[in-house]
Amino acid sequence: MEPILELRGLRKSFDGHEVLRGVDLEVRQGEVIVVLGPSGCGKSTLLRCLNGLEPADFGTFRFHGRELTGRGVPWREIRQKIGMVFQRYELFPHLNVLDNILLGPLKVQRRSREEAQAQAERLLERVGLSAKKHAFPRQLSGGQQQRIAIVRALCMNPEVMLFDEVTAALDPEMVKEVLEVMLGLARQGMTMVIVTHEMGFARAVADRVVFMDAGIIAEEGDPAVFFTKPQTERAQRFLDQFLTIESWRG
Repeated sequence: MEPILELRGLRKSFDGHEVLRGVDLEVRQGEVIVVLGPSGCGKSTLLRCLNGLEPADFGTFRFHGRELTGRGVPWREIRQKIGMVFQRYELFPHLNVLDNILLGPLKVQRRSREEAQAQAERLLERVGLSAKKHAFPRQLSGGQQQRIAIVRALCMNPEVMLFDEVTAALDPEMVKEVLEVMLGLARQGMTMVIVTHEMGFARAVADRVVFMDAGIIAEEGDPAVFFTKPQTERAQRFLDQFLTIESWRG
């Protein structure tokens, strides 16, 4: 099967510091890739390059074989197919839940309100928030706002979903409700690239684990192998750190 997304030799620098140092990655339809690694290793920058929020300095990026590096890329069109959810929900405070969700379908995709609203309401029901469709963001918990952000992205009918540490800003008791929505998407066959520090979730949802360190992919493969017998010493130290943190919590 040909990859939906394909990166070759992707490089990105900020103020002379090279954050991505030659990343090669393929993502196939229906695959769930979890990207792990220490802070500052380039995980979020990688996702932002996949969504066109950061232009790559060197290398190639293809979506369905279409080259997306260089000038003149219609990113407004591409982002409708490569959706992204961030750490912060970025909901418009002056709009209620339904209007937040419908903004993109109506203004960008020019869909009929009747059709887009019917889809939005189905998605809200799927994430257990039908009763909140007329609420404003300030009336919602962090977990509820993040689920709304996911629905907003899904309502654009993307082929690929990118998740950048979407539980990082949540209280621990709110994390589970968001992860359950993402797990449901995985079971339904949504193609996803997920940056997370939730190790249990990563192990449960991933088809493939990508471990980044210092701007490169240091290791990738089957999650069962990665979490039990990582192939690099750096990955082992990373996992040991999380085991130590979990033992403190326990």
